[in-house]
Amino acid sequence: MPDGPPDDLGTVPEVAPGDVHRVVSLVPSLTESLAVTATDRLVGATDWCTHPLGLDVPRIGGTKNPRVVDVLALEPDLVLANEEENRAADIEALRAAGVAVWVTSPRTLAESFGSLARMLAACGLPEPGWLDDARRAWSNTYDGSAPRVEAAVPVWRRPWMVLGSGTFAGDVLRHLGVDNVFGSHPERYPKVSLDEINASGATLVVLPDEPYAFAVHDGPEAFPGLRTALVSGRHLTWYGPSLVEARDLLEQQLA
Repeated sequence: MPDGPPDDLGTVPEVAPGDVHRVVSLVPSLTESLAVTATDRLVGATDWCTHPLGLDVPRIGGTKNPRVVDVLALEPDLVLANEEENRAADIEALRAAGVAVWVTSPRTLAESFGSLARMLAACGLPEPGWLDDARRAWSNTYDGSAPRVEAAVPVWRRPWMVLGSGTFAGDVLRHLGVDNVFGSHPERYPKVSLDEINASGATLVVLPDEPYAFAVHDGPEAFPGLRTALVSGRHLTWYGPSLVEARDLLEQQLA
């Protein structure tokens, strides 16, 4: 068994960190994390991998429908995936073809920092400066200087879906003094009615621009009696270099 750190699910990839030179990423935030740290390692990414801007690598389809044959053609030493964003069938297909896969699954900011450090170590890389900067940016939780806010966080409409329990984005908001009114729901992304959202007790509705692209004229009009805040989905849901600036930006957008 190769001597490397385990991924978030406890699996040690079948490749030693020192032998990882070609990496394909199936997750936009992990693509950015690797590309900012060591661009030469990244040899493929999804169609949805938009950062860093100007990223020029072969594309292998979406996160939910990667073209496994195209991934294999790139001859990766390691593939980066996420338990939630990627399908288990695709991960197993890659492993059955002899490719090592690293799977992330952080549910909190603290877990994301450890996950990213181990993932980069599995790629044979030391901790980058941006990761330490991100830790510092989020080192202090909400200081209690203002009342906490009760919020609903839709992530889709037609049908309406909201953040439920155990989500990374929910923990990010918690650090900003925002409590998710659906945070105790047994599902992570429950389908709810518009009436349920409006009657939830929320005083704020947080509308990120991904995965659903909520915008000025697409979202706020559904909540005429509630304050709404349009926020960057990348900064709310991605874990990687975006976390360095996420706190300041989200605080501005939630104000």
